Amino acid sequence: MLTSRSASRTAAVSFAAATAALLAACGSMHKPASTFSQASLPAPIQVPAGNKVAWETVGSGDITYECRDKANAPGQTEWVFVGPDAVLKDRMGKQVGRYYGPPATWEANDGSKLTATQLAVAPSGAGNLPYQLVKANPAMGSGALEGVSYIQRVALQGGVAPADKPCMAANKGQKTTVKYQADYIFWKPM
Repeated sequence: MLTSRSASRTAAVSFAAATAALLAACGSMHKPASTFSQASLPAPIQVPAGNKVAWETVGSGDITYECRDKANAPGQTEWVFVGPDAVLKDRMGKQVGRYYGPPATWEANDGSKLTATQLAVAPSGAGNLPYQLVKANPAMGSGALEGVSYIQRVALQGGVAPADKPCMAANKGQKTTVKYQADYIFWKPM
């Protein structure tokens, strides 16, 4: 027969065990498993086999363009991509880094950062930047970006040169910014 004192002790031990199990479960939820699939993406921007998703971020911010002379077309002008300035957030909405340039640089809050070389682009829809696949250069510093092999730009919204603002000889050198959002999927070798 349990006394009230031993029943209280048993209840306290059970509560402590349940609390420890709950905390352990919450700790394992720190980084949810990736559900990203590149199956529906155009073939040129798919990451080669032998790599796995390491980090998924959502970038939102501005793309800067400058009105410049069109290459190999004397007397013609066009909006030329200058660089991005975006905040990177994880899937839970927490800021985890920045994307800026030139040169295009991804930087994690832990100080690791990298640049990359473009391998391929593919159309993603009217008014949106194209899909993009880049090969990562070795990361500077240790942290989240260390060991990244490829980065994909997907789920694009906006970011193209302004259609409502003409680029002419009279406004050469003028800069303008355009809002955009994109998912950046970071891959590492398996």
